[in-house]
Amino acid sequence: MLTVRDSVLVVSLGVIGLCLTGILGAAPAPDPRNFGNGWLLPDENYCDQPRIVVARDGTWVCVLTTGKGEEGAPGQHVVSASSADQGRTWSGLVDVEPADPDRTSAYALALITPGDRVYAFYCYNGDGIRSLPDGTRIRDDMQGWLCFRYSDDRGRSWSERHRIPLRVTAADRRNQWGGRLQLWWAIGTPAVFEGRMIFGFTKLGRYILEEGEGWFCRSDNVLVERDPGKIDWQILPEGDQGVRNPAFGSVQEEFDVVHLRGEELFCVYRTARGHAASAYSRDGGRTWSQPDQLRYAPGGRPIKQPRACPKIWKTRNGRFLLWFHNNSTTTYNNGPNAGSRNVAWLSAGREVNGFVQWTEPEIVAYVEGGLEGCSYPDLVEDGGKVFICATQKTEARVFEVQPGLLEALWAQDGPGAIASNGLVLSLEGEACRSGAVVKAPRLEPLGGEPQGRRLRPDEGKGFTVDVALRLHSLAPDQTLLDTRDRAGRGYRLKTGDGGSVWLEFCDGWQAAGWESDRGLLGTNQLHHVVATVDGRARVITFVVDGKLCDGGSERQFGFGRFGPNFKQISGDRLRVAPDLKGELHHVRLYNRALWTSEAVGNFKASTGARGPGE
Repeated sequence: MLTVRDSVLVVSLGVIGLCLTGILGAAPAPDPRNFGNGWLLPDENYCDQPRIVVARDGTWVCVLTTGKGEEGAPGQHVVSASSADQGRTWSGLVDVEPADPDRTSAYALALITPGDRVYAFYCYNGDGIRSLPDGTRIRDDMQGWLCFRYSDDRGRSWSERHRIPLRVTAADRRNQWGGRLQLWWAIGTPAVFEGRMIFGFTKLGRYILEEGEGWFCRSDNVLVERDPGKIDWQILPEGDQGVRNPAFGSVQEEFDVVHLRGEELFCVYRTARGHAASAYSRDGGRTWSQPDQLRYAPGGRPIKQPRACPKIWKTRNGRFLLWFHNNSTTTYNNGPNAGSRNVAWLSAGREVNGFVQWTEPEIVAYVEGGLEGCSYPDLVEDGGKVFICATQKTEARVFEVQPGLLEALWAQDGPGAIASNGLVLSLEGEACRSGAVVKAPRLEPLGGEPQGRRLRPDEGKGFTVDVALRLHSLAPDQTLLDTRDRAGRGYRLKTGDGGSVWLEFCDGWQAAGWESDRGLLGTNQLHHVVATVDGRARVITFVVDGKLCDGGSERQFGFGRFGPNFKQISGDRLRVAPDLKGELHHVRLYNRALWTSEAVGNFKASTGARGPGE
């Protein structure tokens, strides 16, 4: 019980806290997109492919692959853990398969049935083969049997192991063992539709990671049949060939599938060609279309993706979400293309005339302080909230998707509206005339230590510049906006080479900049350009005429990144179009980073453009 003296002390401390907050500024909430702010899952060291289902009582059950060594090391195995507080804290690990140096288990998928039974489907080296026919030792986490166990007590214990017959096909017969050993693994989320279940997996024609193709395991009664011996299993597509396009090369891997309607299915997968791929089935997985590049719309721009897992989900509102990395590097997260998985993006999809169309993407996750990103995500909808769980291979974390982000993605299909939150300057008409000068609004530092306090690594603010312009010349180095002082402190928006726009900024000591994609601006046409500096993710983006720049055919990345220690970059005076051969129709400045969706909304509201399908 508090005494009067205690109460006075508490009130005094509270007043002091409020005063300090007023003096030093309210500390922003940690950025939910920052992987390091997520809640940590348990593991033994290596940690991969966390897959989560929600039981009827609200318990989260996660199956994942772990081990004391690195990826592919002996002793890797499938485990489970449970959470009663939406992923904030977790139980200890429970073996789905015990660690065995000779028989690896790996890469489990999770399914929960209406009867609250949890299934874990995984790869198990049941034959104990750990070498090539010539005796060369190999990693054995992507070979062997397709197995499952189930739990009727929310992951506290697991049944005996059961094996699903995995029929031998041409890919198996081509491998070094002639089909006696099968090479495969899965990454996906089972799709449930009309009382049925289906998930995708990758078969390999050669060890290791060569001649990949897509296959699907379907059951029409696993959701209701309690006797594992009576469950129906089908390996699809029918015939001897899996889903692949010869034009996409050897690397065609990590197939994930969602249900559209009726017997219609849609799958996505990774390649090493700088883009993801996709295919459709109109007969429940028995046959598939020739895979095409995954595109924002049929015949439209390819969705860029390195050799990393593109993950797709169907949400409870009947729409779709796609996780990808939005760059066209062609290998893993290491080597010359380090950073290819850092940052992660989300697009929202909807089915239009039997095909999925995608919105412009938003940043959903990034890793601070390095190039290695997070991948192999899963999505959880629970209690009106949406969570993502992802891994860096040594850490798996759960984080809530930023409130409002998904709603903004869905709203891209609508008419758009001018964002008002954070709008600190708006100029139109005569105020945008060439040579006009106004006081530059003060912006928060992108990093550093403002007002005597230290910023956390994810606390940087950011800013956004939104302009509508008409150019009479595409000559480079025409200034649109400029706040730089004699020390170079400030920011400048100017024309770049080849019909592009360039944003640069400097704190008087260090500078950064990035260019939009080229060829997007023409003469004597009204264009809308939004340049955003995200001080938390350290990312610079451009949205030109409602499209997020992705690098096009010239660059692997359409977004740029900058360092964490920028100080004040505001400048004192904003000079408007001092040497522009053309006109500015409006200028908007925000003291925060706009979402891509807000930039699209500004474009639509400013130009009257309409969304797809309207």
